[in-house]
Amino acid sequence: MLILALESSCDETAASVSRDGREILSNVVYSQIDMHALYGGVVPEIASRKHAEKITAVAAEAVRQAGISFEDLDAVAATCAPGLIGALLVGANFAKAASLMLDVPFIPVHHIRAHIAANYVAFPELEPPFTALVASGGHTVIIDVEDYTKMEVLGTTRDDAAGEAFDKIARVLSLPYPGGAALDRLSKEGDKDKYKLPRAAVNGHPFDFSFSGLKTASLNLIHNAAQKGEEIDRESLAAAVSHAVADSVVPRVVEAALQKGRKKICAAGGVAANSTLRGKLTDLCKKKGIELYLPPLNLCGDNGAMIACQAYYEYKAGNISDCSQNCYANMAVSEQLCGR
Repeated sequence: MLILALESSCDETAASVSRDGREILSNVVYSQIDMHALYGGVVPEIASRKHAEKITAVAAEAVRQAGISFEDLDAVAATCAPGLIGALLVGANFAKAASLMLDVPFIPVHHIRAHIAANYVAFPELEPPFTALVASGGHTVIIDVEDYTKMEVLGTTRDDAAGEAFDKIARVLSLPYPGGAALDRLSKEGDKDKYKLPRAAVNGHPFDFSFSGLKTASLNLIHNAAQKGEEIDRESLAAAVSHAVADSVVPRVVEAALQKGRKKICAAGGVAANSTLRGKLTDLCKKKGIELYLPPLNLCGDNGAMIACQAYYEYKAGNISDCSQNCYANMAVSEQLCGR
């Protein structure tokens, strides 16, 4: 089964063609990083307009690289939630129009489910059940993946996502956009123990996260140093922030897996590329006898391959839609897009 999938939930315009889900025939990504770097973060209106400019060319290139024609496609898919609503609508409307023109099914895909599916692309042997950590600029969530389309949220952030904290701290440190990656590089040169930063917990909810306190404490350190005319040790603060996030996330993910009786853990999302997080998760999983799956860095960020892979399993589960399908800025990973 050949599926063309579109991803436009934030600032990457991406398209991919898959055969039966896990065989990726093409994976084309047009990044808007250089444009949004001018503003220090994603500007939703600019992102939507740029998607509209690039979506046709990106989809055509994905089909060309796959060595097929549009007429060979058996279905078209697109991210429909969650994300920037204007950006989502560009990819979804293109996909719906293509499915109507080609007379093939339209498959709406949940962005978080697709991040998890990036592991299926990287590891053909991987099958549910397992526990997944999805960490990005907008999400930090622990998910029990019972099946390809049946998932339960075990824990989530109560305020900022880990990636949000990384990006905002990096911006105040005058690091280049995207801040999370720059902060990670800088952290390798610092002393993680020089600055004491909080590790928050939510009373009564052991698997939930809170990163707003970490962000505030870090920004206060930077601003207080500036007011005193002191120079902040950027490398050490970056290391302290990276370890604070990893210390908050890693034990919770592993404990959640153990409580559910899962022997496998997958990480996904842009923050899953953080070297400190990957290292601590690797060490603890090895200690606890848990198999760990970490996708390659090129599959941690937004891409079309993960959408194409998850679309195949949504199709097999009967989760197909039509041109009336809407997009949603927020939606739990356990919810079905079809029928809303």
